[in-house]
Amino acid sequence: MADQSMDLSALPKHVMDHLAELDLELSEGDITQKGYEKKRAKLLAPFVPQTQSVAPALPGDQRAPCPSSPPAPAPSASSSSSSCSFHHSHCSGGARDDYYRSDIHTEAVQAALAMHKEEDMVLPMPTKRHSTNVHCSVDNSTPPDASSASEDEGPLHRQASPSAVLTQSLQSPDYWIDRPLPGSSTSSSASSTLSHGEEKPQPAVLADVLAHTHIENASATPDVMPSTSQCQGTRVDLPPYAPVRGRSCGRSRSWMMDTEHGVPVNSRVSTKIRQLLDTLKRPKRPPLSEFFVDDTEEIVEVPQPDPNTPRPEGRQIVPVKGEPLGVVSNWPPALQAALARWGATQAKSPALTALDITGKTLYTLTYGKLWSRSVKLAYTLLNRLGTKNEQVLKSGDRVALVYPNSDPGMFWVAFYGCLLAEVIPVAIEVPFSGKDSGSQQIGFLLGSCGVSLALTSEVCLKGLPKTHNGEILQLKGWPQLKWVVTDTKYLAKPSRDWQPHIPTANTDPAYIEYKASKEGTVMGVAVSKVAMLTHCQALTQACSYSEGETLVSVLDFKKDMGLWHGVLTSVMNRIHTISVPYSVMKACPLSWVRRVHIHRARVAVVKCRDLHWAMMAHRDQRDTNLASLRMLIVADGTNPWSVSSCDAFLSTFQIHGLKPEVICPCAASPEAMTVAIRRPGLPGAPLPARAVLSLRGLSCGVIRVNTEDKNSALTVQDVGHIMPGAVMCIVKPDGPPQLCKTDEIGEIVVNSHAGGTMYYGLPGVTKNAFEVIPVNSSGTPIGEIPFVRSGLLGFVGPGSLLFVVGKTEGLLMISGRRHSADDLVATTLAVEPMKTVYRGRIAVFSVTVFYDERIVIVAEQRPDASEEDSFQWMSKVLQAIDSIHQVGVYCLALVPANTLPKTPLGGIHISETKQSFLEGNLHPCNILMCPHTCVTNLPKPRQKHPVGVGPASIMVGNLVAGKRIAQAAGRELGLIENQDLVSKHQYLTEALQWRAHTDPDHILFVLLNAKGVAVSTATCVQLHKRAERISSALTEKGSINTGDNVVLLYPPGIDLIASFYGCLYAGCVPVTVRPPHPQNLAATLPTVRMVIDVSKAACILTTQVLMKMLRSKEAAATVNIKTWPAIIDTDDLPRRHPPHIYKPPTAEMLAYLDFSVSTTGMLTGVKMSHAAVSALCRSIKLQCELYSSRQIAICLDPYCGLGFVLWCLCSVYCGHQSILIPPLELESCLSLWLSTLSQYRIRDTFCSYSVMELCTKGLGNHTEALKARGLNLSCVRSCVVIAEERPRLALTQSFSKLFKDIGLSPRAVSTAFGSRVNLAICLQGTAGMDPSTVYVDRKSLRHDRVRLVERGAPQSLPLMASGTILPGVRVIIVNPETQGPLGDSHLGEIWVNSPHSASGYYTIYGEENLQADHFNIRLSFGDQQTLWARTGYLGFVKRTELLDASGDRHDALFVVGSLDETLELRGLRYHPIDIETSVSRTHRSIAESAVFTWTNLLVVVLELRGSEQEALDLVPLVTNVVLEEHHLIVGVVVIVDPGVIPINSRGEKQRMHLRDSFLADQLDPIYVAYNM
Repeated sequence: MADQSMDLSALPKHVMDHLAELDLELSEGDITQKGYEKKRAKLLAPFVPQTQSVAPALPGDQRAPCPSSPPAPAPSASSSSSSCSFHHSHCSGGARDDYYRSDIHTEAVQAALAMHKEEDMVLPMPTKRHSTNVHCSVDNSTPPDASSASEDEGPLHRQASPSAVLTQSLQSPDYWIDRPLPGSSTSSSASSTLSHGEEKPQPAVLADVLAHTHIENASATPDVMPSTSQCQGTRVDLPPYAPVRGRSCGRSRSWMMDTEHGVPVNSRVSTKIRQLLDTLKRPKRPPLSEFFVDDTEEIVEVPQPDPNTPRPEGRQIVPVKGEPLGVVSNWPPALQAALARWGATQAKSPALTALDITGKTLYTLTYGKLWSRSVKLAYTLLNRLGTKNEQVLKSGDRVALVYPNSDPGMFWVAFYGCLLAEVIPVAIEVPFSGKDSGSQQIGFLLGSCGVSLALTSEVCLKGLPKTHNGEILQLKGWPQLKWVVTDTKYLAKPSRDWQPHIPTANTDPAYIEYKASKEGTVMGVAVSKVAMLTHCQALTQACSYSEGETLVSVLDFKKDMGLWHGVLTSVMNRIHTISVPYSVMKACPLSWVRRVHIHRARVAVVKCRDLHWAMMAHRDQRDTNLASLRMLIVADGTNPWSVSSCDAFLSTFQIHGLKPEVICPCAASPEAMTVAIRRPGLPGAPLPARAVLSLRGLSCGVIRVNTEDKNSALTVQDVGHIMPGAVMCIVKPDGPPQLCKTDEIGEIVVNSHAGGTMYYGLPGVTKNAFEVIPVNSSGTPIGEIPFVRSGLLGFVGPGSLLFVVGKTEGLLMISGRRHSADDLVATTLAVEPMKTVYRGRIAVFSVTVFYDERIVIVAEQRPDASEEDSFQWMSKVLQAIDSIHQVGVYCLALVPANTLPKTPLGGIHISETKQSFLEGNLHPCNILMCPHTCVTNLPKPRQKHPVGVGPASIMVGNLVAGKRIAQAAGRELGLIENQDLVSKHQYLTEALQWRAHTDPDHILFVLLNAKGVAVSTATCVQLHKRAERISSALTEKGSINTGDNVVLLYPPGIDLIASFYGCLYAGCVPVTVRPPHPQNLAATLPTVRMVIDVSKAACILTTQVLMKMLRSKEAAATVNIKTWPAIIDTDDLPRRHPPHIYKPPTAEMLAYLDFSVSTTGMLTGVKMSHAAVSALCRSIKLQCELYSSRQIAICLDPYCGLGFVLWCLCSVYCGHQSILIPPLELESCLSLWLSTLSQYRIRDTFCSYSVMELCTKGLGNHTEALKARGLNLSCVRSCVVIAEERPRLALTQSFSKLFKDIGLSPRAVSTAFGSRVNLAICLQGTAGMDPSTVYVDRKSLRHDRVRLVERGAPQSLPLMASGTILPGVRVIIVNPETQGPLGDSHLGEIWVNSPHSASGYYTIYGEENLQADHFNIRLSFGDQQTLWARTGYLGFVKRTELLDASGDRHDALFVVGSLDETLELRGLRYHPIDIETSVSRTHRSIAESAVFTWTNLLVVVLELRGSEQEALDLVPLVTNVVLEEHHLIVGVVVIVDPGVIPINSRGEKQRMHLRDSFLADQLDPIYVAYNM
C-alpha cells in the first residue's frame, strides 16, 4: 500500500478521521476492497514522498527536481518507476482477466460513462428468441482465456493521464509539443468523426427520423418478445384480410394509432421503438443542412472544414542520422563464416537450448553440432535430392521451411543449411488444416516466390493434413510441393573433399520473411546477404552484444525480432540462446523469468504480453533474481499500451533486482527491420522521455500535449534512437511522400544497408514500399537515396528520440480523421466489468459503407455472460469510445468463445474476421448497430417544391409546361368491333343461352387434376343446364329475392362457374370467396366470415364437403356457426328448369361483387355492372384474338380480379376453350402447367407470379429431364402474368432463360396490369408490341421524376412495360396532390378512363364520397370533362421506338408501385419492392423480405432460410446494403421463420398486415435488432 513507507501518526487529524471512516465502511461491507484502496490512496496522496521524475536525458538540462518543491499529486502508474505500491493492489489476482489492465485508462472511461449516465438515455435492448441464445463455442473445454494472450496482442491498455514532468521536459527545444489544442472541447452526445468541435451542438431533433412523431416518452420496459415456449400456445395467426373499409386504402395510416382498428399506443414493441426514437433525439455531429438541391450530382453530404481543427505549425523536419556503424576488424565477411568459425573453434560452446512443454530443458545444441548438421543438410540438398545428372535445387532457388514453434533446433539447422547451400529459405507456419486462417495467402506467398520444395521434421510431417490415402493434402491455393525430412538420420554425410562455398556477403537474397498486409495478403520480404550481415552488425553495436553472453527469447524464431536477435545476431556473436516457445508460456507464464534467473542471462527479448504474464504469476516464485539482465528488449514497444506494461513489470520485479535502465523498447517492421532501439542505460541515469498527447490532435495528424481533457489523452514512451548507419525521415502517410513538419505525425521511412530489399516476385508493390524518395513542401525530391517505408507512424522528439504512436495497418481513416485500432481496443477493454468478453480476443477494423469508413468491433463473449450484461457492456463501450475518441462505432458484435479466426500464434486474424463479417459468416451471438450515430454524410432531406405544372400552366394541345402530357390509349373499341352474333347480347346470360342453343356440344371448360387428367368438362349446353338447376335451387331452397347477394364457396373448378351463371339466371349478385383451408381453419375461416358479413349475403352456395366443414366443431371454435346464412349444397341437385331466366332491366345493373385484399391489407369489394363485364370481355377478346376455335390454358386463382374474369367469363363471351389448372395442383406436380402447354399445343396461357416462381425454383435445374420427356414449349405465343403490381422483371427473365432450352420464345413472356377500380388496364395481346424495358435513375425516381439512363449505369433500375393498353382504355399520369396532368418525365398516379371500370366500392358505411373520389373524378385543369378512376398506382408513360398498327410510335405504360405502399422517408418517395430486392440478394439465407415504416423508422423483416445461428449475420449486411443503395438507415431489423410474411392469393406481400402483427407482438421473431 501507499502508506507502507510513511508514518500515519504524523497525519493531520481530519485525514486520520477519514481513514477511520473508510476502515469502518470496509469492515461493514459498505465498500469494496478496490474502492477502499482507491479512496485511501487519494487521501494519502499529498503526503507520499515525491518520487524521481522521468525526464529525457538532454545535454545541459537544468530541470532536475528541486527538493524544496511542493508535494506533487499522487504519481500515476506512468509517471514514476518507483510507485510499485500502486500496482500490487490490482496485480495480486491470478486471473487472466487482469493481464491487460490499466486503472488509469479505466478511470478515464468511467468518467466518460458518467457523463453519459447524466443524460439518462434508455437504449432498447435487442429481442432474441431463446433458441438463438444457445451458441456453442467451438471448444467448451478450452480454458477461459486459453488463447487470449496472442503473439500479436499485448496488454491492451494504455496510459491516459497527463504527466507534469513532460510538460516541463518537452518545452524549449520544440515549443510545439506542449502547445494546447485549440477547440478541443468534446461532446458526450452520439458522435461522428465529422465532429468539428462545436462548443454547443445544435439541439435539433433528427429531421429525417422524428419529423412528426407524437409518441410520449417511455421508460425502459422488460423484454418485448416472449420465448418460444411461451409463444407456441398463444400465438395468433392474423387472418389474411385486414379490417374492412369502404375504400382501397387511406393515404395515411395514422388512424392506426388512435382507433380500435390499430394497435394501441402502449404496445410493448412500440415502447421499445419509442426508446429507440429517444436515443435518436440527440443531435448528430455535424447537423444536416436544411435544403436539398435537386440538380446536384453529389450524393453525399460533404463536411465543411472545421476552423478548430489543429494544424501543423512547426518547420519542415530534417532527416535524422544515426550514429556511424563502427568497423570491427574481426567481423566475418558473411554470417555463414561466423558459424564456420565457431563450429571449428568453439565446438562445445552452447548455441541453443530448447525447452519442452513443461518448461524443462529438452536439448542443447552446440555450435559444433549446429555446424556439422547444417553442412550435412547443405550437402544433401545439393547432391542427394535428384539424379546425378540433374540437380533438383540450384543456387538462388527458394525453399519453404515448415517447422513448429516448439522445435527451434531443427529450424536453426535448416536455416543455416539453406544459407550454406546458397538456396533461399522461406519460413512459414505449419498448416494444421486446409481451413487455417490465412492458409490461402500463405499459398499465394509460396507461389509468388516460386517455391516447389519444403523442408520439415519427421514429427511435423506426420502432423500435416493428409488425404484418405495417407498422402499430404494439397492445400487450397498452394503450389505442388515436394516434402523433404531434415532429421539427422535422413541426412547424407558429405565426402571429405566437399566443403560448402561461403562467398562474401553480396546483394543476392539471403532469406525471405513473410509479412501479412492490412488486407490479409501475405507477401515475402527479401533480405539480401549484405543486409542480413549489416543488420547483425548494427544490432551488435546498438545492443552492445559481446561474445559468450546468454540471451532468453520468447519470440517466434522464424521472423522479426525473434529471428534477428535469437538466430542471426546470436550466432554472429557466439551467444547462447534459450528459446521459450509459446506453448510453454501458456502453461507457465513465469518460465522465461526463471530461465533468466537460472542462466544468469544478460539479455531477454520479450513482448508486453510476456511482461504481464510474468507479473501476474510472480508471487509463485520468491527467489527470482533479475540482476543479471543488462537489457530487456520489448519487441512491441511501439504499442501505445507498452508504457504501462513496462512500468507495471518494473514495479513488480524491481525488488527482484530488475534495474529501471535495462528496459529497452524498440521499433521494427519486416520491411525496414529494426528502425530504432533504446540503448541500455547506465545505472542512475535519468529515465527516457514520455509524451502525453491529445487524442484529438493525433486524429488530425498533429502533436499536441493534452492540457484540457485528461480522459482523451495518450501516453507514449520513446523507442530510443535510430539504428547505427541509418537515416530516417517522417513523411505523410497518404499521397506523395512529403516531409512532415516537426509537430506532425507521419510514417517513418528509413534508408539503411540493413533493411529489406523488395517484396519477392511483386515488383509493382515493391516500388511503393522500398523505393520512396521523400519530397519537400514544393514537391522537390530531397535527394536520390531511396528510403523504405516502415509502416510505423510517429514523430521525432527532443534529443532525436523516436516516438511511435501506431502502425499504418492499424490506421482507420474515418471522415478524414485518423484513429488507431489499438487505441480503440484499449478503450474497449477499459470498460468494466470484464465478465462479458475475453481480453486479447478483440478485433477492430473498418469497413467501407456509403462513401466512408465505419468502425466495427468484434469480440469473443464469455459463455456465462447474460444477454443483459452483454448489452449493457456494449452500450458502455459505444459511449466510452464516443466520449474519448469523438468517433461513432458502426457495429459492435459479440461472437461465441473460440470462434474468431486465429493467427498461427494465437492472435485474432483481423483480415479474416473482416472478411467473415462482410460475407455474413461471423455468426455473432449479440450485435449492436449504431448507424444513426456515425453516418452523417447522408444526402440532405428533400424539401418538397411545387411540381411546376399547375392550373396556371399554359397548355397547348398535348403540351404542358413545355413537356408532352403523359397519357396513352388503347385502340378504339367501337370502331374495331365486328357486329357478330354475340354483340347482340348485352348480358353474359344471353350469350350462354345462345351458345347452348347454337353450338350445344362445344366444350368450353376442361378441368385438370395433378396428373394432368381431365376430371371434369363442360360443354355449352351442360353449363347452361347446371346453371338452370342452381337457379331453381336458389329460388326454392334459399327463398332468394332478385338483387340478393349470394356467396359462392367452391374450390377452383367448373362448379364455381356453373354457380356463377346460376346466380345470374336467378337475378342474384354472386360473390366469389376463397374457401377456408381445412388444415388452418383458425386463420382462414374468419376471412370467409368477414366477406359474408360485409356483403350481407342471403345465402351460401357450396359443396357437400365444405358445408360439413362450415358446421364442424373446428369451425365452431373460430366463428359463430349458428349465424351462417342459408347454406345450399349444389352437389346433387334435381334436374329442374327455373320458371324464367332473369334479364336485368338495364345494363348498368350490378352483375357481381369482386372482393379482394389490397397489398395494404384492406378488404375491398368493387361493383361490376353488366355493361362493364361485357365491355371487359369484348376488350380482352379483341386484344388476345379469342375465337371459338382457340384454346387457352389458365393457371390462376379464380376468386377476384382478372383471374376470375379469365376463369369464368371470357370463354362464355368469346367461345374459346379454357383448360383450367388449379394452382394448388402444382404443389403435387410441378410440371403440370408446362406439360399441359406442351400436350395441348397451347398458344396462349395465363398464370400468376406464384406459379411462375414455383416453376422457376422447382424445375429450373430439370430442363434436360423435361426435354427428355418430350416437353416442347415452342407452341406458346404468349404467356401473360396476371398481377396488380410492378412487373417482376428478374423473375420473368429467369423464367424465359431457364425454359428457352425446351422451346420457350423469349418474346412470349409478358405481364398484365389491373387494379381494384379497373380489373384490366393492360394485357399483352397476340399482335401487340413486345414489352419494352427501360432503365431509370433511382435518385430521380425518389423525387417523382423519370430520367432514363443506360443499362448498367450506377443507381439504375430496370422497369418493364406492363403489357399493351387494352382497347377502349385511356390512361393519364396525374399529380396525386394537385390532381393535375403531368409531363412524361414525371412519376405520378395512373388514372384510367374505360367502359369496363368498376361502378364503385361496395360499402356498408354509405361513404359515397369515397366512390366519387376514386371512380368519378376530374382533372383540376386541362380536360375537365372526362371522368377518370384513380388506380392508386404510381407510374409513367414513355413513347417507345416501336410502331403500333396505325404506324404511330407506341406509348408504353410503366407501373412503379402502389401509392399507398410508398415510404415517405427524408422527404423522398421509396418503393418497398426496391429495398426488398436489395435486401433479398444480400445473403443466401434470406428467403424473403418485407419493409414498412413506423413513426419514420424503416423496419426490415427477413425470413431466415438457414440455421438460427446465421440470424445475426444478416443485421449488418442488411443495414449496409440499404445504406449503400438507398441512402436510408434501417431502424429495426426483424428476423423471422420462413412463411411468416403474409402473402395474398396473387402472391403479393401484405406489408400492413405484417406491420400490425409486429406491433401486436404476434410474429414470434428469432431476433429483433434496434439500430441506434
